[in-house]
Amino acid sequence: MKLENRTLAEIKVGDEATLKRLITTDDLYVFAASSGNFNPMHLPAPGVAHSDPVAPGMFVASLISAILGTTLPGAGCLYRHQTLQFHARAHAGDELETRVRVIEKHADGRLRLATEVRRTSDGELIVSGEADVEAPKAKLIAEVEEVPGLIVQRHRHFEKLVARAQSCESLRTAVVMPEEENSLGGALLAARDGLIVPLLIGNRAKMQAVAQAIDATLSDYEIIDASSPLEASRTACKLVRAGRADAVMKGQLHTDDLLHPMLDKDEGLRMGRRFTHIFVMDVPGLSYPLLVTDAAINITPDLQTKMDIVQNAIDLALSIGDGTPPRVGVLSAVETVNPAIPSSIDAALLSKMAERGQIKGGFVEGPLAMDNAVDPAAARTKGLRGEVAGHAQILVVPDIDAGNMLAKQLTFISHAEGAGLVLGARVPIILNSRSDSAMSRLASCAVAVLHHERTKGQGA
Repeated sequence: MKLENRTLAEIKVGDEATLKRLITTDDLYVFAASSGNFNPMHLPAPGVAHSDPVAPGMFVASLISAILGTTLPGAGCLYRHQTLQFHARAHAGDELETRVRVIEKHADGRLRLATEVRRTSDGELIVSGEADVEAPKAKLIAEVEEVPGLIVQRHRHFEKLVARAQSCESLRTAVVMPEEENSLGGALLAARDGLIVPLLIGNRAKMQAVAQAIDATLSDYEIIDASSPLEASRTACKLVRAGRADAVMKGQLHTDDLLHPMLDKDEGLRMGRRFTHIFVMDVPGLSYPLLVTDAAINITPDLQTKMDIVQNAIDLALSIGDGTPPRVGVLSAVETVNPAIPSSIDAALLSKMAERGQIKGGFVEGPLAMDNAVDPAAARTKGLRGEVAGHAQILVVPDIDAGNMLAKQLTFISHAEGAGLVLGARVPIILNSRSDSAMSRLASCAVAVLHHERTKGQGA
């Protein structure tokens, strides 16, 4: 970043400069952490998707110092005095424009500037005042290294889900082939935290060896021998059908091997809807869990399958949420219906189906592009109104490519944690990757517990 200041000799009365800045929830978390101001009015309400917290007045005022220190006068400027009058409130999602104008210039090096901050969408004045500063005496042109970025990393949503699930009855869970350290360790961790009672299905000798390697014991848990993935998955189905298991958990086997026996019409776990996968993402800086579906099972879903994808996601969101109807954004490349983009047509149809009661329990809107699905400012810029735009809690992707990429971008770029669950079967199916963290595994079990608690007696 190149900085060039303006010395007293270069500055004239009437000179002015402007700077635009979009306020994000991350800005408010960082300001709270650095200032110690934890007023809840200035932070997103926990679990409330439509929460646009008020930006602290001094955060808005700090935008004035930013333009004084970088542009007019620029590097070398020092404050002497600043007056502030607050006229209105800014919120997360607002874009603000800061303006400074030189109104007096003194021979001793002092400048007096009129300062103001306005909201760009409607021009409303947020803050006004005057600044008295010392102008820089020496010319400075420099390349300034970018300040290291900050990541607001808080996985408070998963912690709350685990705490809620611990107040429920432990879930009897058929754990299929936990024959390596991550899958067995994750099941035992969830058992120790009171989330599940594992029924371990697989090669007894291998599981005992893994337990010994991680300094654990299996003496408290039932072990059912199975020599192959197919046999282990079929055994899990039998346990569910016999009423001995209320959930299934994936161990060290391919997802297709786990699900294939469960899709059998006679001996499997089908109950009418398509099996669909849902990621529950704890995204740093986002004030609610974000659901992404379907990113693991249905490759190129047709409209009927997307109906099940949406309905399953709504059902899960109701289980882990506060009881209010979840907001579903059906994604496409655009936010308008384009006959050349099939996903935009499907999105519009799903939105209409929800309006007519064919999809129940939530608000469904589409097509929405990714930006205006989750960002209030982007939604306002496009003129989108309604319950969902800018505040989607569930993102329905066009196909497995888009879903997989979105979930992994959230994980590896945005530093999110992801819990995975398959719905559409008689019981929830806990689906974890071998690379998942301990918190991801616990959260997956917690989500399954909460969903079972809400839907027991109804099927998954």
